[in-house]
Amino acid sequence: MKGLGMLALAALLLPIAAGAQDSAPMPNPITSMIKQQVVRYGHFQVAGAEAMPADKYSFKPTPEVRTFGQLLLHVAQFNNMICSRFTNTAAPDIKDLKDTDGKDKLVAAVKDSFDFCTAALNGLDDSTLGQPAGKLGPNNLSRGGAILILGEDWYDHYSAMAIYLRLNGILPPSAQPAK
Repeated sequence: MKGLGMLALAALLLPIAAGAQDSAPMPNPITSMIKQQVVRYGHFQVAGAEAMPADKYSFKPTPEVRTFGQLLLHVAQFNNMICSRFTNTAAPDIKDLKDTDGKDKLVAAVKDSFDFCTAALNGLDDSTLGQPAGKLGPNNLSRGGAILILGEDWYDHYSAMAIYLRLNGILPPSAQPAK
């Protein structure tokens, strides 16, 4: 009986000991997470932009909010503006792009902006987050602050995109069943 008790105790403690091996601190936890999120939200936003029919790019749920095309243009512009601050390189030039330029151009701009952000974020690690990243409005911005604002913008605008899609009878990419 004593041997059986020891075996049961070992069976209970083995998973705890095995889990302790994985508890070493993760290097660069903040930049590692944002690098995962740029891939995730880039996929969702590009897939959402592709899912919306071209004739619905002028759709807006209420008169006070952006059209779907304006939303996509904003996402591309904001991504480029913020991510250029991580590398001090010029953002892709989309100043002549308009929200009425059509689905193909807007989808390409959103995709390119997430590609630009992916490349910019790949050069970061957590030790660089305190470095200056210019100003946003009247406030000085650190790279860490820029990461927080960038993530907030992705979540906010993807949520809006999901609503626009649902109001047009389209299931958002994040709600699609796993394949």
